[in-house]
Amino acid sequence: MLYNDRNQCCIIDPGCYFEEERNELTQFIQLQELQPISLLNTHCHLDHIFGNKYVHDKWGLELHIHEKEKQVLEFGPSSGQMYNLPFENYNGPLHFIIPGETIKIGDDELQILFTPGHSPGSLSFYAKKEKFVISGDALFNGSIGRTDLPGGDFDTLANSIREQLYTLPDEVKVYSGHGPLTRVGDEKKNNPFVKA
Repeated sequence: MLYNDRNQCCIIDPGCYFEEERNELTQFIQLQELQPISLLNTHCHLDHIFGNKYVHDKWGLELHIHEKEKQVLEFGPSSGQMYNLPFENYNGPLHFIIPGETIKIGDDELQILFTPGHSPGSLSFYAKKEKFVISGDALFNGSIGRTDLPGGDFDTLANSIREQLYTLPDEVKVYSGHGPLTRVGDEKKNNPFVKA
């Protein structure tokens, strides 16, 4: 979750499968007196979409994804059954995010970077002024997203990382879908899967 000094917040990849996770999200928003204004998915694998319907039902937010993730989103319940994780999928309106554009949170902006390879329409959200990027499952601390799932491709992901993420300033913080914080410069030097 991102929020600004006006208490407007953006919910990204709500992986709220269990009730206690949904309660934790709700309580944080209430305690901080935040106003949820947008719902975004970096990509639509199960662990990033479980909470979409809850967020929509609770705050009336409509989902924003890349167009190439629509099929992945629609496959979610079938995928959930395969992993014994049944869930009710989001079925509200979809808004397609276009790479190169920006998403506004009040006066703050997120630049949209197209970073496919882990999933066909994976996006990263770059806050240039604040010097951080939300990379979804494209780039991790010392690792990268898996590419053996449907729509994944290692060469595509490696190109995305080199062309979209490694071109950001070295000091930019990377917040990924899993694992600890890292920085672009550290990954360029040390990531064993994709070298700069």
